[in-house]
Amino acid sequence: MTDHHLSEKNNHLPLTIIYRDDSLVVVDKPSGLMTHRSRIAEDDTSSAMELLRDHLGEWVYPVHRLDRATSGLLLFGRDKDNARRLHESLAQGQFEKVYWAITRGHAPITQEIDRALKEKRDRITDKKAQHDKAPQSAQTSIETLAHVSLPIALGRYPSARFSLVQAVPKTGRRHQLRRHLAGINYPIIGDTTHGRGEQNRFFRDHFFCHRLLLSAVGMTIPHPLTGERITLSAPLSGVMLNICRLLFTDEMTHDQESVTSLDLDQSMISRSWLTSPSIHRHRLASSQA
Repeated sequence: MTDHHLSEKNNHLPLTIIYRDDSLVVVDKPSGLMTHRSRIAEDDTSSAMELLRDHLGEWVYPVHRLDRATSGLLLFGRDKDNARRLHESLAQGQFEKVYWAITRGHAPITQEIDRALKEKRDRITDKKAQHDKAPQSAQTSIETLAHVSLPIALGRYPSARFSLVQAVPKTGRRHQLRRHLAGINYPIIGDTTHGRGEQNRFFRDHFFCHRLLLSAVGMTIPHPLTGERITLSAPLSGVMLNICRLLFTDEMTHDQESVTSLDLDQSMISRSWLTSPSIHRHRLASSQA
């Protein structure tokens, strides 16, 4: 009998279980939580893998990873055989993963990014990795869902421009989305390595945002036993959801009351430019928000 649940919430578990059956588990990982314990963050009290293991009372096996700063869908096998099958499907390009990101500037409506990436090595965990490895092929499809222009000077520009971008990686290189978007001059907000300091400070100061604005919102995978395609999604939440509501929804242009009706820190909504009639929002793509 299949043990099957969708969107299983537990008040004692800082993860939402989006899907589980006898073979696999998919969770919605919050930003700030490691996929599994690492020497990079030995002082962390827990990881997604440990929290899920303790909740289920059994060992779980991560099939892929999300950076600590990235939120969203994270897949685990419930035993070694199913994890191996899922790994093989991933390696064969049978997964489709969809991410949403908030970037600086008005990103292109659509673009196929095909740019090889030099393998990123971590000085702690990759000491024995090959140093002279050739750049690896990497492809990402992007589709811009919305643009916004704010009547506030930022850096040398008279207004601040941002985009809500949907990104679908065709390969799985380390930090691929962050590096590809930065490479076309639309870095993700909150990226302290590849991003822009003045943009990140703007979001910290005005939105109290101290995270990378990147979330894995969709995933389609073949079931490891049946081969059936499973499509899953994770809604935006927390500060990323609030920022999307403020910047990319037309209702925010009308009055202060509509802003205060959101579940936001009151100091966030004191910015008069949030309700300025000179804010320009343009929804571009047909994808569902």
